[in-house]
This record gives sequence, C-alpha cells and structure tokens, in this order.
Amino acid sequence: MTVPFFSVIICTYQRAHLIQRALQSLVLQQELDWEAIIIDDGSTDDTEQVVQKYTDGDERFRYFRNDHVGVARSRNSGIGYAKGLFVTFLDSDDEYRADHLSSRREMLLSNTDVQLLHGGVEIIGDAMVRDRFDPEQWIHLDDCVIGGTFVVRRDLFTRVGLFSELEYGDDAEFFERVASSGTLIARTDHPSYRYYRDSPDALTRTYGTT
Repeated sequence: MTVPFFSVIICTYQRAHLIQRALQSLVLQQELDWEAIIIDDGSTDDTEQVVQKYTDGDERFRYFRNDHVGVARSRNSGIGYAKGLFVTFLDSDDEYRADHLSSRREMLLSNTDVQLLHGGVEIIGDAMVRDRFDPEQWIHLDDCVIGGTFVVRRDLFTRVGLFSELEYGDDAEFFERVASSGTLIARTDHPSYRYYRDSPDALTRTYGTT
C-alpha cells in the first residue's frame, strides 16, 4: 500500500455549517500526496451528510465517528488510523491556503532531521487569549503554539506518546513533551494556516496554549 506523505486529521463536532470550508481548502491544495482522516466526535447535526460529498468523490477522504469524547481523544483516534509519513491537523473551522502542504513538504525535505514542524498562521479575528497558567492574564497567539499547525513525523508518537486528555492546552503539553525529549523542532513563519477565531465555540477563544 502506498504511504502518503501527509495524513491530515480533521476533528469535528457540530460543525456542519463550517467544515466544508476546511475540506474544500484541502481539495484545493497544490500538494496532492495526502490522505484526510475525519473524526466526527458524536455530532448530531448534518456533519456526516456534508462530509459524505467528499468521501464519495475522493478516496483520500476517510470518515470515522466516535461517541463524544473530546478533542484530544479524537486526535489520538485519528493518529491511530493514519498511514502517512507525517501527521498534521486541520481544525474543522479553519482552512489551509493552497500552498500549505506543499510549503511544509519542501521544508521537511530540506531539513530531514526535523520531526515536528509548527507555526505559520494567519489569524482571523481576536488574537488575544487568556494564559492557560494564569487566566487573569491575556497573551497574544504569537506567543503560543497552535496545534492545528503541527506537522509530526508519525513514528514520533510511538516515542513520546499521544495527546494528553486535558480540558485545554493538550497541544501545548504535547509540544513541551516533545521538546523535553530532545527531538528536533522547527518553526515556520509562512502564514499558510488560516486560524479562525470568530467562532463562538472555539476553545482557545477563552484559553491560550503557551
């Protein structure tokens, strides 16, 4: 079986009105060597019907449904299904610019020791969030790690573990665990991930992920 370069994990819950934007941005990628793993975390809206238009038309899309278990466990479920060399993420209310995956592939092929690449965000909406360590303090998202931008060599999860099931900040905790393991991490400032913060149910509208 051919191994795709990217496994794109899209976790969603009650986002039938938004997820098409995310999925369409994936279809429009300049980079073609990817699979999409959609984890529906127990939605009761029309999410499955929206997604079916993509799974029926493109075998790179795969859809799985969980009971409502939260973001971290849904991400971990998606990682379990992933076949790609690298695992990356796309939140169901966000989108990629057309060069997102191609630019990341170029960076990774030019720096083959990097096992976690992150960064490169265009923020749509409020860029300030509460600090997860001190909710009385507000911080800018430029000072945070944003899990949607993570591109992780798949076998790294075997070495450092999956996402911890935290109320918030699971991406920051994972990042810290990877950093403490001595893994080579790289950051890009190429803003090809569009991070929408105008959705009222976005968790990081309340808490930052530093």
